[in-house]
Amino acid sequence: MSFTVEETKIKLQSTGDDLVFFVNGKKITEKNAEPEITLLTYLRRSLGLTGTKLGCAEGGCGACTVMVSKYHPHQNRIIHHAVNACLAPLCSLHHCAVTTVDGIGSVASKLHPVQERIAKAHGSQCGFCTPGIVMSMYALLRNNPRPSMHDIQEAFQGNLCRCTGYRPILEGYRTFTKDGGCCGGKGQTNGCCMTNGHIQEHVNVRIDIQTPSQKLYDQSEFMPLDPTQEIIFPPELMVKQPQRELRFVGERVLWIQPYSLKELLELKATYPNAKLVVGNTEVGIEMKFKNLLYPVILAPAYIPELNIIQHTQDGIQVGASVTLTVLGDMLRAAVKKLPAHQTEVFEAVLEQLRWFAGQQIRNVAVCFVSLPEVKNSFIEVNGLENDWEKRVLEMDEKFFPGYRKTILKSEEILLSIEIPYTRKYFSAFKQSPRKEDDIAIVTCGMNVLFKEKSNIVQSIRISYGGMAPVTVLATATCNRLLNRQWNEELLEQACTSLAEEMSLSPSAPGGMVTYRRTLTISLFYKFFLTVQHKLALDLRMEVFNTVFSTLTQSRVYVRPEYATATELFQLDSPSSVQLYQAVPPGHNNDDVVGHPIMHLSALKHATGEAIYCDDIPCYENELHLALVTSIKAQALIKSIDTSDAMAVPGVVAFISAKDIPGSNLTGPVVYDETVTCVGHIVGAIVADTQAHAQRAAKDVKISYEELQPVIVTIQDAIANKSFYQPVRSIERGDVAQGFKDSDHILHGKMHIGGQEQFYLETNCTLAVPRGEDGEMELFVSTQSASKTQALVAKALGVPANRVVCRVKRMGGGFGGKESRSTILSTVVAVAAHTVKRPVRCMLDRDEDMLVTGGRHPFFGHYKVGYMNNGRVMALDVTFYSNAGNSLDLSLSVSRALFHMDNSYNIPNIHGTGYMCKTNLPSNSAFRGFGGPQGMMIAESWMSDVALSCGLPAEEVRRMNMYKEGDFTPFNQRLDQFTIDRCWEECMQLSDFNKRKEAVEQYNRSEKFLDIKLINTIESLCSLNAQAGALVHVYSDGSVLLTHGGTEMGQGLHTKMVQVASKTLGIPCSKIHITETSTNTVPNTSPTAASASSDLNGMAIYNACQTLLQRLQPYKDKNPKGCWEDWVKAAYFDRVNLSANGFYKTPDLGYDFDTNSGRPFNYFSYGVAVSEVEIDCLTGSHKNLHTSIVMDVGKSLNPALDIGQVEGGFMQGLGLFTLEELRYSPDGYLYTRGPGMYKIPSFGDIPIELKVSLLRDTPNEKAIFSSKAVGEPPLFLAASVFYAIKDAIIAARAESGLTGPFRLDSPATPERIRNACEDKFTKLCPPADPGTFTPWAVQV
Repeated sequence: MSFTVEETKIKLQSTGDDLVFFVNGKKITEKNAEPEITLLTYLRRSLGLTGTKLGCAEGGCGACTVMVSKYHPHQNRIIHHAVNACLAPLCSLHHCAVTTVDGIGSVASKLHPVQERIAKAHGSQCGFCTPGIVMSMYALLRNNPRPSMHDIQEAFQGNLCRCTGYRPILEGYRTFTKDGGCCGGKGQTNGCCMTNGHIQEHVNVRIDIQTPSQKLYDQSEFMPLDPTQEIIFPPELMVKQPQRELRFVGERVLWIQPYSLKELLELKATYPNAKLVVGNTEVGIEMKFKNLLYPVILAPAYIPELNIIQHTQDGIQVGASVTLTVLGDMLRAAVKKLPAHQTEVFEAVLEQLRWFAGQQIRNVAVCFVSLPEVKNSFIEVNGLENDWEKRVLEMDEKFFPGYRKTILKSEEILLSIEIPYTRKYFSAFKQSPRKEDDIAIVTCGMNVLFKEKSNIVQSIRISYGGMAPVTVLATATCNRLLNRQWNEELLEQACTSLAEEMSLSPSAPGGMVTYRRTLTISLFYKFFLTVQHKLALDLRMEVFNTVFSTLTQSRVYVRPEYATATELFQLDSPSSVQLYQAVPPGHNNDDVVGHPIMHLSALKHATGEAIYCDDIPCYENELHLALVTSIKAQALIKSIDTSDAMAVPGVVAFISAKDIPGSNLTGPVVYDETVTCVGHIVGAIVADTQAHAQRAAKDVKISYEELQPVIVTIQDAIANKSFYQPVRSIERGDVAQGFKDSDHILHGKMHIGGQEQFYLETNCTLAVPRGEDGEMELFVSTQSASKTQALVAKALGVPANRVVCRVKRMGGGFGGKESRSTILSTVVAVAAHTVKRPVRCMLDRDEDMLVTGGRHPFFGHYKVGYMNNGRVMALDVTFYSNAGNSLDLSLSVSRALFHMDNSYNIPNIHGTGYMCKTNLPSNSAFRGFGGPQGMMIAESWMSDVALSCGLPAEEVRRMNMYKEGDFTPFNQRLDQFTIDRCWEECMQLSDFNKRKEAVEQYNRSEKFLDIKLINTIESLCSLNAQAGALVHVYSDGSVLLTHGGTEMGQGLHTKMVQVASKTLGIPCSKIHITETSTNTVPNTSPTAASASSDLNGMAIYNACQTLLQRLQPYKDKNPKGCWEDWVKAAYFDRVNLSANGFYKTPDLGYDFDTNSGRPFNYFSYGVAVSEVEIDCLTGSHKNLHTSIVMDVGKSLNPALDIGQVEGGFMQGLGLFTLEELRYSPDGYLYTRGPGMYKIPSFGDIPIELKVSLLRDTPNEKAIFSSKAVGEPPLFLAASVFYAIKDAIIAARAESGLTGPFRLDSPATPERIRNACEDKFTKLCPPADPGTFTPWAVQV
């Protein structure tokens, strides 16, 4: 019997059971558990535990990680697992114990060692990801108090960090490992921090990394880990519970947890369309992002028959509710116990599990393995009581009849799977854009059986995923290989056959058609070599004397130069060195400038006590807002129907342009009825909960009249001449004459993809109307408080003095919250004004990525004239940037023009910049925007010149480099020029020459190494180069400091406290910063362009100097007194102990028409060497080594500056090698979360990373001789890109290809593999452009 929809609704009106679980040792009894609520929402909204963060809502970033503990009756033990709270249904936690970051320690009481070490090791910057990382480590230690470094790296596969670059996190937690703890200076050699290379020391005359003298932190001060002090598992949960069914009834969903197989079968008969949920890693995604509703959910996680693990005659039988983590443990045990010839399938599954999702997902996801010859047991329900039967199916080509469909009947459930012992040679491969936690582009399983004591194929099966909507078998190819010898003739026929059989439409979903087709052949080649090697060993062992000659003739062996193609990817343990100039001995202890002090909020980050915008407690009558956005890129809105949306429970209002009391001219649109991009904000829904608001927003129906043309790409804009004005250019010298004087001229092109800021905290605004005179208070995650204030006031039609914008801190910004945050703030403010109640909105990750834009994609073409010796004589370059649907901050293209030479002195140079007007969300600021793109194209033509001349690239670069006193194309003199020093130190630090020689020796295999040295000159400026500060000294001597900059993780507040401490001569402990607000410091500049320390530091210095002048008479009267004495004396003498400061950068200005002026205050310099290894069969690469030398002047805080260098480098690594925004030809963004958009993860950092801050380089133009450090290091990651390109050159040479070639950025596995042209790529030629509509376009 099955229930109708109406009968299900009646069921939902009944009462459910109590949900009982524990949170941080406290028992929770929830009488109205809502099946659609996640653990994260419950923790934050119902319990007020805001330490656990929302980063993506799809289990891809780890910010929401908590530990769930439960007593497992089938294993008779307590299990501790890290899980994603954003996916874990609240109803799945019955009789579980949840531990959050709030519960393991606090600043107010006592820190846990896991919290202390990440903070003191400088592993937290913005801090938004920190609680999740802390809990991943905590869960690992609860299971394994002395883990290996490999265990730690594996535990973090499901965690992302956008700020730190990961190195300090791993280094801090290395101290928990068996061989990474501190011996307290006793000289132990096993893992001692003084001998293992993980050292940070003072730089003397020469670089010497053998004798440390000063560290960024002292790990001997760390608290020891004491497992006996952890929260105990509630004994109540270990008592055997009554075996009964549980039901939790929600607003739309009925959640049923059966206890027995019989109950489950009866329920499946009653609700044949019910979804079975164990980990919710798939259904949760479908319900949230695909707007699917499953009225009945069955949760069979605790049914004994579904949790079996048993060995059978043919393999291992695994219950359908066994998690991937348990499966992995079981298979590892089997591999250790059983003979190797039986476990090849097990090892292949384990290899796939290494790279499947993150640890948090594997801990809850259940096994359903798509490998050849895996058998599945199903239970079929016939509808009669106890009348059911079991059937066993082989997972073959018939198992998947369609996309996401199986041959299961609606009444059937999966009971178990059987993973067979190996009876043949077996391998499985997976290729994805990022190695860790990524979805496969192509995956495959292959096995072959040979006739006895021969290399003749008896049977073979080859299956692929990613080549069709379902897993497919290469049946025709397999048939052709039967009865053939396993030799190169077989290989050639197999490759030809696979190229024919594994075809794809050029418009296939997912794109990358040529790459995917090539992968099918490349992966088979890996299988071929692997089998060839094993087969040779097996046959030689069996019949060495009689068969050896036959083997040699048949070439059943692997040539040494091909051996690397059979190697599995290994995650090596990273090592690092940090070098900086220490403060000399005898320095005043209260003067902390130059010391590597910890980020002032780091401990609060690690305990979850740091308050972000969405952590502010809800107001009593607060409402939530969800955006309604356009699904068309260029269209006229004909009508908006909100009737269905307004019928959703809890909905209060629909907000549109007609509700704006002031001006709507605060964004890109001029005519309210026209949308100009997918994601254009049309309106908003306001409701009692976020869930209701988001559900109703999806029910708003908009009718469109589509308009033409739809301009998405730069090429579209060029064809339609769709540009913003002005078109700018810079010229120096006689370019035409320079080309005439050159020995050679080359032309080239390059496209640089855009980049999503991917701050872990998405845009968030809380607007609170104050009820009189139009006053509005805003709590916003923004880099630009004053701009937010001004635009909200304009939208509300009130003066700016009625609006206060407050910023406590941000969970990352990187430029993305400089201007784009206002598109949300204005909407929320208008909504709050309309409903007269507080309104909150924190965008989900997919919404944020859709509406806010990112880094500008660039296209450049260049013409270069050069001499035979590599000297560049003339350059003509044209830049096109994809600005999107509004101008926003796109004059950044001028920044690209200022960097078109990078650090090279080109006597005759001309550059032009166009800003393309397209139907994409407006692109905006992002860490150096414009600069990295300009320099990237400069390095492209420089590499082409070196390659064309046949000269070492480092020699050509050095020859063309600027020197002290040279002038730039914009006629600014280079003073205090240090790039030559950076160059020499980096050559020495990296041991460049020795590495290069080793690389040349290695490049005789199917993998290629290369090493690249890249230099950068970064200009630092701000068009609004001004700042203010307000300093209050209270009568007890404490100081409250306020300035115009915002804290987004870069440590600005920490540095400003250091500046005030040094200036006032008092300890940092006496100084406090609460927030940035427009009612304390007005008219602030955005915190951007790396200039905030310079500007705000000088403003604070000026304010402090004013206070010191006022206190000087009292210091003179009482020279032996202390700070408190002088302050109290001044207070009683009625002296003003509050002062404001102001600073503007002097003599800034530039005129493009006359190419004159001084656009920049000073320059930063840096050099990097990187070494990479590429797999030319798959396109994967491995970052082996990077050395960076950075001129940051006299560092205000070496720990923060090194953190910025490493974090910026890793963001650049993402920009140039990994991160790819993918748009449809109609302007729809596919990559809207960590599932499809991949930023670098823990496993992407260079295995060896050395960072040195150049010593003795004071900068007289900034506060205390420092330099800005936020943006410049990012471009140094181009060294990785050009090392990859050089490795490709070595691979192409094997195929007889020489000379310059085009490699666009990012250098993804697809681009790397396609550039390594060989006989396999020739079998898979791309379709001719214009003959098909691609799935995605290069914007």
